Amino acid sequence: MFGYRILGFGSIAGTAPKPDYSADFLVIAGGGGAGFDSGSFPAGAGGAGGYRNSFNSETSGGGGSSESSLTFSDGVTYTITVGAGGAGSGSGDGAQGTNSSLSGTGITTITSTGGGYGGYGGFPSGNGSPGGVGGSGGSGGTSAGGAPGSNQASVAGTSNQGFASGSTNSGSDPTLNSGGGGGAGAVGANGVSNAGAGGAGVASLITGSSVTRGGGGGGGSYNQTAGAGGSGGGGAGTTQIGNGSNGADGTANTGGGAGSPIGSGGSGVVILRMPTASYSGTTTGSPTVSTSGTDTILVFNASGSYTG
Repeated sequence: MFGYRILGFGSIAGTAPKPDYSADFLVIAGGGGAGFDSGSFPAGAGGAGGYRNSFNSETSGGGGSSESSLTFSDGVTYTITVGAGGAGSGSGDGAQGTNSSLSGTGITTITSTGGGYGGYGGFPSGNGSPGGVGGSGGSGGTSAGGAPGSNQASVAGTSNQGFASGSTNSGSDPTLNSGGGGGAGAVGANGVSNAGAGGAGVASLITGSSVTRGGGGGGGSYNQTAGAGGSGGGGAGTTQIGNGSNGADGTANTGGGAGSPIGSGGSGVVILRMPTASYSGTTTGSPTVSTSGTDTILVFNASGSYTG
């Protein structure tokens, strides 16, 4: 009698692709740089970088609604670009901040607009550029230059990314005080009897604790009180008489706008949050990796990538 042995068949080598999964984002662009003061004409403050968010129904910049989460796929590489802050100018308009973005196959590219620059405080004056928040989310503060008593209108922020800058259109001599840069969470204050404060930023819990980012830069003054920087990284302005220093830079990796005059904007940041069970662990650019509950959080303070 012959014995028979049934041979088993093992599984085919390799691992099945993991299912698609949701990932939330916070993408903030670089803040705008402040302009140069000329004589008694204070320059405009820088606007904060554009602010776009999908996490936890929190608002985006400019009062915009939370956006939809993204769907990541196994093996797909997603490119993260972190925008630099705009430089302040020692002779004219400041520089606009650089865009931040998140892109990859199968998702709609998320782009946040660089913060607008503050205008040159000369005669005749120029306005800051349009951008994401008017001081924290996109657009720069206005110049306060021009003939005594002249008006300088605010600059609108980019829709759903940030608020408008303050203006210099009130008071008997508004050329002595510039408006604050717009923030992700609020408009920059007008320059009236004193320079305008930068608009406030927006708080987010995406990293597991509340952090405010996207503050607008504070306006500069010839001989009155300078504008405070907006909460969330906005640089404070300065008073020319008895000071002689430049406005403060926006805080790095908050997208904060620059204080007037000559301050530089803060760099942006890109943050991703996804289920730890789906996290691949494959990145470039050395993001900071942490966990909160059942999620893993990647904070990109510089450009890099994540592979799903």
